[in-house]
Amino acid sequence: MLRINLISSPRNVSTAMMYSFAQRTDTMVVDEPFYGYYLKIRSADHPGRDEVIASMETNPAHVVERLLSFNDKPVLFIKNMAHHLIDIDARFFNSVTDLFLIRNPKQLIASFAQVIAEPTMTDIGMAKQYELYLRSTKAGRNPIVLDSGELLKNPETVMIALCDRLGINFDRAMLSWKPGPRPEDGVWAKYWYQNVHKSSGFEPQPTGSRSLPERLVPLYQRALPIYCEMFEKSIRAG
Repeated sequence: MLRINLISSPRNVSTAMMYSFAQRTDTMVVDEPFYGYYLKIRSADHPGRDEVIASMETNPAHVVERLLSFNDKPVLFIKNMAHHLIDIDARFFNSVTDLFLIRNPKQLIASFAQVIAEPTMTDIGMAKQYELYLRSTKAGRNPIVLDSGELLKNPETVMIALCDRLGINFDRAMLSWKPGPRPEDGVWAKYWYQNVHKSSGFEPQPTGSRSLPERLVPLYQRALPIYCEMFEKSIRAG
């Protein structure tokens, strides 16, 4: 069984990626299974915090057991945020194919600040993403890196290349979906997924060009070297 472990920064196209893989008849998707655990052990003031915690399993060992027990379909796509993956059992990482989804930190931080006004490096997840990337590389797991900017330039070319790297056939159904929520969405969708619910495919958002607040420039400067190093390993649009 192929288990795809999407390790994304927030305010990326991670939900669109989940919707894309949900179009495959051979694939089951899971939305941020460690989110409740993350909120329970961190003081992050996220919208709907108590509702999210109450809605899901918050013991990471039990979450891992559940994820590794799924075998209804040949492919399992697990959408994770990098900063949610705190002290997770190594059995999980040894059983998945790591797919790192990165985004230019200027766009990422400007977008995140619309929901959380004063984001930190922990909030945007890039340092944790880089830590997990280095760990995956050192362990010889050959992680895949996907940049959302490259994906949006040419979705078909990039998704064909991604499927090739994953060892699965490309399905054109992955390029479009019906607008609106999906049953796999977590209860947090109403706070975070407004844009993707309006989409029907991989579409650049007009908000992607918003300016970076001056107060967040230092955070951007810390995040940029991480992004640049990982971008060098990413799948290109052509």
